[in-house]
Amino acid sequence: MIERVKTTMVGLGAGWVLILMLALSVISLAIMLERAWLYWSLRDDMPNLMRDLGRLLRSGDLEGARRRLEASPSAEAAVVIAGIVEAGMGPEAAEEAMAGASSLQRTKLEKRLVFLGTVGNNAPFIGLLGTVIGIVGAFDELGAQKNATMSAASSAVAPEAVMRNISEALVATAVGLLVAIPAVAAFNAFQRVVRTTLANTEALSHVLLAHLKATGMAATGTVDASGESIESAIEVAASHAERKPSSKASKASGRSPKESPRESEDN
Repeated sequence: MIERVKTTMVGLGAGWVLILMLALSVISLAIMLERAWLYWSLRDDMPNLMRDLGRLLRSGDLEGARRRLEASPSAEAAVVIAGIVEAGMGPEAAEEAMAGASSLQRTKLEKRLVFLGTVGNNAPFIGLLGTVIGIVGAFDELGAQKNATMSAASSAVAPEAVMRNISEALVATAVGLLVAIPAVAAFNAFQRVVRTTLANTEALSHVLLAHLKATGMAATGTVDASGESIESAIEVAASHAERKPSSKASKASGRSPKESPRESEDN
């Protein structure tokens, strides 16, 4: 069994490993360029967007805030728009809508990143497989030359064959590292972009939720204030009604309320 596996490995050599690594490197490069273009197209000035959103919400212009967010190409704005659409149903409905939209945007941002992470983690091992195949081939060549008839020609061929197999092994290791290092670097950089985007999304979502909750509290406070005003008005009217008969009684003992000053002088 071991001899068959060794024969198969030596027969195939490490060339197929290099071809596989080349294909993986091309796919990884394509994904890096595609993800970089996507993140670049979704960029926006988040501090400025947050200031504009807060200003429009404080002024009560919810439709203007929606138009401002629709003008932004960012994923953060798309999430908050979902909350504004459900704002009429209350803060809880808006929060749930933004949570769902945030999950969709996260899936969009993290698309194909798993491939980069997988290549970055496993490319060195694939290169190591090529190294092992090359070393096995080198030792197999040494064993074959040892059993052969010792001659000047065979002794000259042995070092050349061994060196060729060892060089293939080292090339496979180097190619594996060259494929893995950019994939890992791009994966970490893109994950950083995704985390930053989600953090900005949460910040903008809280700005909208704070406005919706404050508006609901303000409305409740207005109702309560109106109730207190009505109760105060009723108390004032009641006290005025209680004071009015006493004033009429005091005036009846002296003069009539409708009595003019001239009639008082005549009396």
